[in-house]
Amino acid sequence: MSERNSTPSPISGSPSGDADDLSTDLDLGFDGAGDILRSWRRGMRPDPDLTVSEWADQHRKLSSRASAEPGQYRTARTPYLREIMDALSPRHPAQRISFMKAAQVGATEAGNNWIGFVIHHAPGPMLAVLPTVEMAKRSSRGRLDPLIEDSPALRERVKPSRSRDAGNSMLSKEFPGGILVLTGANSATGLRSMPARYIFLDEVDAYPASADEEGDPVTLAEARTTTFSHRRKVFMVSTPTIRGLSRIEREYETSDQRRYFVPCPQCGAMQWLQFERLRWDKGRPETTAYHCEGCERPIAEHHKTRMLERGEWRATAVSADPQSIGFHLSALYSPLGWKSWAQIARDWLAAQGSDEMLRAARNTLLGETWVESGDAPEWQRLADRREVFGSAVPHLGLFLTAGADVQKDRIEVDVWAWGRGLESWLVEHIVIPGGPEDPGCWDTLTALLGRTWAHESGAVMQLSKLAIDTGYEAPAVYAWSRATGYAQVTPIKGVESFNRSAPVSGPTFVDATIGGKRLRRGARLWTIAVSTFKAETYRFLRLERPSDEDRALGVCDPSGTVHLPAWADTEWLKQLVAEQLVTVRNKRGYGHLEWQKMRERNEALDCRVYARAAAWILGADRWDEATWASLEAQAGVETRVPVAPEVEEQTAPTAGEVFTPRRQRRGARPPSYMR
Repeated sequence: MSERNSTPSPISGSPSGDADDLSTDLDLGFDGAGDILRSWRRGMRPDPDLTVSEWADQHRKLSSRASAEPGQYRTARTPYLREIMDALSPRHPAQRISFMKAAQVGATEAGNNWIGFVIHHAPGPMLAVLPTVEMAKRSSRGRLDPLIEDSPALRERVKPSRSRDAGNSMLSKEFPGGILVLTGANSATGLRSMPARYIFLDEVDAYPASADEEGDPVTLAEARTTTFSHRRKVFMVSTPTIRGLSRIEREYETSDQRRYFVPCPQCGAMQWLQFERLRWDKGRPETTAYHCEGCERPIAEHHKTRMLERGEWRATAVSADPQSIGFHLSALYSPLGWKSWAQIARDWLAAQGSDEMLRAARNTLLGETWVESGDAPEWQRLADRREVFGSAVPHLGLFLTAGADVQKDRIEVDVWAWGRGLESWLVEHIVIPGGPEDPGCWDTLTALLGRTWAHESGAVMQLSKLAIDTGYEAPAVYAWSRATGYAQVTPIKGVESFNRSAPVSGPTFVDATIGGKRLRRGARLWTIAVSTFKAETYRFLRLERPSDEDRALGVCDPSGTVHLPAWADTEWLKQLVAEQLVTVRNKRGYGHLEWQKMRERNEALDCRVYARAAAWILGADRWDEATWASLEAQAGVETRVPVAPEVEEQTAPTAGEVFTPRRQRRGARPPSYMR
């Protein structure tokens, strides 16, 4: 027997052997055993103590499916994300990290890096929440799957979804020591599905006010971390929306409010970048430069890369909770090749003349909330601006909607005409006596659907849509709506909330009974965010009209202008401006916006909101140019495309408000109302 074969194996307990000797022996004696031993030795080594940013720089691969810059992830490309990501590392003491930011600054990728780090280095139960379940599915397909497939360290830990019993589905990813569950903030079931050590709350300002009517989705999600006490991490990210309603602003303001300070390349003064210090020559946004607050000299954008590299986060407040930290970042920090200072200036100039576009610019460019003005115009001012219409429907009115408010002893209806840019005219105010218990009242309302109104061009028009409130005697409203048909009638339910992107949702089927008999599939119901339409109405009422001199030069009324007829009486005008938006604070000091009545009767405002919702349901906010031209051709109206006033500013304004125009729906059909 050779000496090698006579040497006792270290496995049998010989003190003379070690793992390297064993590896050598097995390499010589058994096929594949060397690989087993080498893997065993690697497994015995402790994992390196990495932060999230260090892990991303070593292991994260960006896919061409989900990134404009595929390849190895480099934190140096967005240095401001380093401290945010590292605060998500287990050894960092912070438990709640909030990030209020502009659009497209890399925040979601920072969250995805955290997900990858958890799977690889700090396994545990993790919950990722998107605004809706559908968005969670899209995120899984578009971001999470490429994250796993293109990063070898993750691919070997998460089995492919095509394998049997893999534990890898669209909304659930199992890995050794943990699980990642994705859900939507609109699903109470998903939010309470499991205990979670880690929670990633993405775009929290887009969450609904309540998840399946079971409460605030953020509160429901955070309740999942209770059993993990001091080991938990909650990462809350969002572009902000409206002051007083923004979840991310509220979270940021209770934190230490960190801002990213960068040095001036000329004087070295450390400062956080503010929009007010962007300046450009009049009408030439390509000349945009940032002016240092220390030396007042212009800073060209090519210095930005070096400035970001030398930047640092500094707290600007004392946190109410020592374990809560917050970060704020505007688009001014976007790396070279992303959003430039010149493009920010162009976007800001393009938004002038539209409150909705200004709001979007403030949210997405500055990462700041929009202050919604809920001050009602004085009714006397509206009275002074009343007009005499040449016919029931003025020249530029292209379709009719109505809003019906059901009261105990009557139904009030206001008929509105709508034109391009949501310019509107009050056509008729109708009071139908009798109330919901009177069959004759419903017969009169039914007859209204077949009425016609004369257009100034000589055409005749009838209602395209009537929206009727279900807040009072809903069964009677459902019964009438079903009997009349949903082509022209829309039952609605108003909720006091702001939702600019989707102020109307539905339809949904609700339980309904007629004569004590429960109806199969009930009634169709649309839900409307009345706060959004009330704020819009007051903005439109405050619009300034062109002077007589401007009108002589062909200047038109601005988009959204509300025209009131001479016959509108004092009582109706007072009802139209009967509410005011106020900030109400709860016991913890958190504020929220709430509409409050300044006088008892507000039917005119309610009917206006319902008629506006009917226009939205018809699709007026999404019609393309061809649709509007078709409506004008039917009415015999000359095409008129409203143009926002041109505004050129040398220095950026300090405040603004905004709405992103909805994507136009191509091929949308106009309502059929002409006879």
